[in-house]
Amino acid sequence: MKDFITEQHQQDALTALAKMVSHPSYLAEAAPGAPFGQGVRDALDEMMTICDNLGFKTYTDPDGNYGYAEVGSGDDIFGIIGHVDVVPAGDPNDWATDPYKATIEDGVIHGRGTQDDKGPSIAALYAVKALMDAGVTFKERIRFIFGTDEENLWRGIAVYNEKEDPITHGIAPDAEFPVTYAEKGLQQAYLVGPGTDKLSLDLENPFNAVPAKAPYSGPLVDEVVDALDALGFDYEGDFDNGGIVVTGKAVHAMLAPEGTNAVLRLAMALDQLVPTKPLDFIGKLFKEDATGTNVLGDVEDDASGHLTFNISSLVINEKETRMQIDMRIPVTVDHDALIQKLSDRVADYDLKYEHFDYLAPSYVPMDSDLVQTLMSVYQDLTGDDTAPQVSGGATFARTMHNCVAFGAMLPDTPDYMHQVNEQWPIDAMAKAMQIYAEAIYRIAGK
Repeated sequence: MKDFITEQHQQDALTALAKMVSHPSYLAEAAPGAPFGQGVRDALDEMMTICDNLGFKTYTDPDGNYGYAEVGSGDDIFGIIGHVDVVPAGDPNDWATDPYKATIEDGVIHGRGTQDDKGPSIAALYAVKALMDAGVTFKERIRFIFGTDEENLWRGIAVYNEKEDPITHGIAPDAEFPVTYAEKGLQQAYLVGPGTDKLSLDLENPFNAVPAKAPYSGPLVDEVVDALDALGFDYEGDFDNGGIVVTGKAVHAMLAPEGTNAVLRLAMALDQLVPTKPLDFIGKLFKEDATGTNVLGDVEDDASGHLTFNISSLVINEKETRMQIDMRIPVTVDHDALIQKLSDRVADYDLKYEHFDYLAPSYVPMDSDLVQTLMSVYQDLTGDDTAPQVSGGATFARTMHNCVAFGAMLPDTPDYMHQVNEQWPIDAMAKAMQIYAEAIYRIAGK
């Protein structure tokens, strides 16, 4: 087994990654040829220039929705699907380094996008470049596909799928090693019902996170404290607002059973004081059940495990009660039947189901050639016998046929995705490049 990656490939990859990091490519106001903002378009153009200079054949959608770069020939396409957009860096003062200037310190490269997903995309790109430099030819086309709206609504990759040929098989370097062979369906929606003039609450949070805090400063604060005490729930004084903050444990919505949902805990206390049918849904039925079993029964399958169900936001006013939900649905479960069951169940509490967004699941069997080959490469190069994974998260793998998430984070690499001080150890990046090169060589080399 040859190591195709040289020191020069590693250095060139770091140089290219620094160019990509320099573009603040988060969602912004649309412009001609830049549907997701000029920063995203600049990053896409930069990536295409890098690919051009490496000898790839490139194409950029004139409207700026996507780009691709390929090498090799044949009818089959091995796709490598990444994205050039990032989440905003937030307050740069919270960062130890400039988030949009790649900084290398103590063997680590820092900057927004180093883990998600500019770094992994560059690592896979230079892995293929290393194969090209070693004289490897390809029995199928190796196509890098770059999306532009992954951190939001996936509109760019949807345009790609409308216009371009489908891949035969592929990987998304936008997760963790080893292989993620199944990604659950992702349903985000609202439950909406009547309001009340006896309670005002405005707890809005992202769909995809279990909320760790739920403030309350209304006229019932003393009674809420008593109810929280009786329930054994934690809270803190909010002295500036004359109220309290119910506290919990934040986790990603796909891991909802591992968190402690502060919004649910406050709602359960309020339900004892202002019983309305929508509040009863939480206080008397759902409670803290992040698997949804109390509402939908035991929803799981052998391929991907149990449903997760997160209620992240709760707004109550005279006009309406509105809850925000995020469900990660097992891959073999009938989506439409599940939604109908949920709609019927919440109707008992005067709630109506309102769709927001849905991403269909992905599932490539563990005994498939793709998964078996990728697992063999990973195990040969790391000695790690961790089994293939199932995820409640969402990568571009689910947008393509016969595609799985594969790296680029090693199991012992600290997770800085979407966080301040995003960074990637250079030796971990080099290892990912080695894994990608060997995997692509075994799958498509000749």
